[in-house]
Amino acid sequence: MLKKVHPFLPLCLILNVIMTDTAAAQQQPTIHYPETRRTDTVDHYHGTDIADPYRWLEDDHSAETAAWVSAQNQLTQSYLNYIPFRKQVHARLEQLWNYPRYSAPFRRGDFYYYYKNDGLQNQAVLMRQRGLDGAPEVFIDPNQLSATGTVALGGISFSKDHRYVAVLVAGAGSDWQTAKVMDTRTGQDLADKLEWIKFSGIAWRGNGFYYSRYDAPTEQSKLSGKNEYHKVYYHQLGDAQEMDALIYVDKNHPLRNAGASVTEDERFLLIHTSEGTSGSAIWYRDLQDPAQTELKLLIPGFDHEPSVIDNDGDKLLVLTNHDAPNYKVVLVDPKHPEQQNWKTIIPEQQEVLGHVGTGGGKLFASYLKDASTRVMQYDYQGKLEHDIQLPGIGTADGFGAEKEDKDFYYTFTSFVTPGTIYHYDIATGQSTVYRKPEVKFNPEDYETKQVFFQSKDGTRVPMFLSYKKGLEMKGNTPVLLYGYGGFNIPMTPAFSVSNLFFMEQGGIYAVVNLRGGSEYGEAWHKAGMLEKKQNVFDDFIGAAEFLVKQKYTNPSKIAIRGGSNGGLLIGACMTQRPDLFKVALPAVGVMDMLRFQKFTIGWAWATEYGSSDKPEQFKYLVQYSPLHHLKKGVHYPATLVTTADHDDRVVPAHSFKFAATLQADQGGPAPVLIRIETQAGHGAGKPTSKLIDEATDVWSFTMWNLGMDFKQ
Repeated sequence: MLKKVHPFLPLCLILNVIMTDTAAAQQQPTIHYPETRRTDTVDHYHGTDIADPYRWLEDDHSAETAAWVSAQNQLTQSYLNYIPFRKQVHARLEQLWNYPRYSAPFRRGDFYYYYKNDGLQNQAVLMRQRGLDGAPEVFIDPNQLSATGTVALGGISFSKDHRYVAVLVAGAGSDWQTAKVMDTRTGQDLADKLEWIKFSGIAWRGNGFYYSRYDAPTEQSKLSGKNEYHKVYYHQLGDAQEMDALIYVDKNHPLRNAGASVTEDERFLLIHTSEGTSGSAIWYRDLQDPAQTELKLLIPGFDHEPSVIDNDGDKLLVLTNHDAPNYKVVLVDPKHPEQQNWKTIIPEQQEVLGHVGTGGGKLFASYLKDASTRVMQYDYQGKLEHDIQLPGIGTADGFGAEKEDKDFYYTFTSFVTPGTIYHYDIATGQSTVYRKPEVKFNPEDYETKQVFFQSKDGTRVPMFLSYKKGLEMKGNTPVLLYGYGGFNIPMTPAFSVSNLFFMEQGGIYAVVNLRGGSEYGEAWHKAGMLEKKQNVFDDFIGAAEFLVKQKYTNPSKIAIRGGSNGGLLIGACMTQRPDLFKVALPAVGVMDMLRFQKFTIGWAWATEYGSSDKPEQFKYLVQYSPLHHLKKGVHYPATLVTTADHDDRVVPAHSFKFAATLQADQGGPAPVLIRIETQAGHGAGKPTSKLIDEATDVWSFTMWNLGMDFKQ
């Protein structure tokens, strides 16, 4: 498918040892938190005064904020260093991580390309070989771009003749990217270098490509300033960036995003525009029609989620949820694009249609059945040709190739199965194993089962439970409960070495398919957004209550974790039901629901959350905003907040202010710590060494506070 100082006084970090009354009689350190300066900052929202005493932590350039970060990191590391099995956790995680990992190969011209990580390389290396039997060679090694492994490939795109490849590169986890171009014959970089690209793909046409960027920010605004006036440009190879042709900008609506794509035959240019994370409009230009010199509207926005799959001659195949909450595929004539003229190619099914890929002149429709992948092969007229047989409950990805291809490779994974690569024959619909990972554990020792429970309002919600076979459920098993619940994103089975470690240590890894995702179509999404966001938290709380009721565990053994929108989930649930959870792990979370729209791309989330700028939306946002739901004296769970200094998606100020408030309000003995990663961002492109270090700290903190011992 085509793609959308005030210096701190000297700090006392001495950890005094006391004995707890746990069965293990573990020695727990008491903590002296750094004193965080409070101000009398107050905002006025529609007749309501809201204090924001730690507003100064939003300044990511101040010396005072830097000193606070340093002090908090020192405290966190002092606490973590006290945990006796931390080094053993790190050693085991490093051992588990250290196996060769491959992506599915894809053909471009005479070569097959694929990503490979030998095991502990910070970044996967893009390899290639001539044909399936050719000798592998390094094509692009991002590990050579920085000494610390913090520069990552953000995506690659080949020209139609496969002579050139455009490479997006990101540093320190930032959303900002730089594009470079390489000659695939020589492996040499061209002089072309394009800066300040963000939320963009590369769409080739002829001897150049389309891309999206913002104007260059100031040094002060680079990581936290609001992103406005997204623009689409065309870059001709050999030209300086200032010569690039401006293709699209909406000067009347600075808070809209725009992305370009081109059909495989390079006939149609498509511009997808959006006002947020939900809903889009599509503009088009037939590049083979000399009479059409301007973009024309194909599908108006912003009430639905249309996306162009490909063209079939002079018409366009579109995936849409217009009058089809579970999505369908329609054929649209650009000359007569009105809905009454659409022709249904693949009708809406009982399961949600999440993605449609193309390859060999076929359509590959990926459905979700209770959050597990099911893939069907159709021709361009909508005739079903194959119901592709997958190995079981899991996630299959990579169904796509070029039009002339007769086969391709895809990956299948589950919670207990590392990614296995399959070869797929388009004509026969047959899959065969191409490459199976050689891991340092036995996947057969683990199992996953799916359970269903009723949420607060009676809604039936699914949950995956993964654990070591033979684990006895006596109501005291440690559980890591994970969720996301938003932005139309499904939580499907996926393998993680880090999560396997927790299962190996005797824990249950539980993933809840919360409302707000796309597991059951747009209706499921809408049931967890805007004024219905509380449903998401109720689902997650309901999952924990179900696990307790069914004697899997008890509140003293439950840890909860989520990132980004999932960080908001953890913040909301730990403040609404602090009695239900022992450990909380909010990562890069949206914690201030009254100010998120003021930073970087946060304004785009208003379609999902609402905005405090609107009186009726302020009323429900303030009711669950984690930062504003904290109350002094409450016994909150042991909390390890994680964020990063280069996160320009969810700026770290969210986590800073939440951690400072929680430290001040904590009424119980459980620790409240924040771990601030340096030279890292929202998560994408994080080097292996940092992933292992972070996993070590998270699991050490979790196991220690759940009363677990390290198992050899």
